[in-house]
Amino acid sequence: MLKVMSVFGTRPEAIKMAPVVAELQRRGPQVHSVVCVTAQHREMLDQVLGVFGIQPDHDLDLMRPNQSLPELTSRVLLETTRVLREARPDVVLVQGDTTTAMAAALAAFYERIPVGHVEAGLRTNDRYYPFPEEINRRLIGPIATFHFAPTERAMAALRANGVPEDDLFLTGNTVVDALQRITGSVQAPVMPYPAPGRRLVLVTAHRRENFGEPMARVFSAIRRLSAAFADVEFVYPVHPNPNVAAAAREALGATERVHLIPPLDYVAFTHLLAKCHLVLTDSGGVQEEAPALGKPALVLRNETERPEGVEAGVALLVGTDEERIVAEASLLLSDGEAYRRMSQSRSLYGDGNAASRIVEILIERVATVSQERDAA
Repeated sequence: MLKVMSVFGTRPEAIKMAPVVAELQRRGPQVHSVVCVTAQHREMLDQVLGVFGIQPDHDLDLMRPNQSLPELTSRVLLETTRVLREARPDVVLVQGDTTTAMAAALAAFYERIPVGHVEAGLRTNDRYYPFPEEINRRLIGPIATFHFAPTERAMAALRANGVPEDDLFLTGNTVVDALQRITGSVQAPVMPYPAPGRRLVLVTAHRRENFGEPMARVFSAIRRLSAAFADVEFVYPVHPNPNVAAAAREALGATERVHLIPPLDYVAFTHLLAKCHLVLTDSGGVQEEAPALGKPALVLRNETERPEGVEAGVALLVGTDEERIVAEASLLLSDGEAYRRMSQSRSLYGDGNAASRIVEILIERVATVSQERDAA
């Protein structure tokens, strides 16, 4: 029996790993699935676990208020190592570019356990943007044995980094699997947004590199847009990080038709995304979800590791420049033709079968790798 341990700790990781965990469990006696969560994001992680019915086998509960990256990294490395020695999986799966993913991959390497990297190959080629995610995913690259790339561009980046062709697998992105499950089979929650006769702009802004003045410029742009478009409401599920929450309350708390709400569970968020007119976001996952639902995305970043949406014309990099945000959002809110061009539904990141491909590859390949490791 193949024993696979999935390690994740944040909401985005959980969303993208949920279809993989479900597929591993579906394989029954052929595969033994073990789930280890670090709880790097406690409350937001628990929301996703509940939505997808995931019961962790190991919950490290490592979240601490305002913990530094070195503190978090060391805790993940030490505690994941302890669990790996106890469980002894045949392979460890990590997802994306979080500190949890990087440190768990390193822990598995120290234990001579093969690593599968879900959503491998994303790059901005700027080591400090996004921070620390760009370096996290680059560090996972040399450690991983199996590189599950979501797109052809990600495959090309991995080839450029010297990854052997036999270790590369084009799977699509598991976020599409998750999105299809939620929008296709889970009943939409009742939400009061938008009011009748109004359009909705959904906002997500939380990236570390945008803390401070960049985020202040984003909030100023939202205030100006609210004043200019009386038929538009803004809904901003505010990240609990105090660097975000306090700034949002101070800048937008009294702004008319701007609703600052707690983080939404994945079901509520995806259905709100489906209802909105456009998205202002610095999130990676939303850049993948919005095109699938035909929603224009103005990306509050100067660079993106997901250029496919920009190249297809359904996403636009606007950074945190106040004037650029106001100009581009105003165009989409007032020019029907400009909106139509950006609101075409595109399947840029997968077909909803990424998880099944990943599991099938693991079943076929891990036994061979384990034999080679034991013989070394």
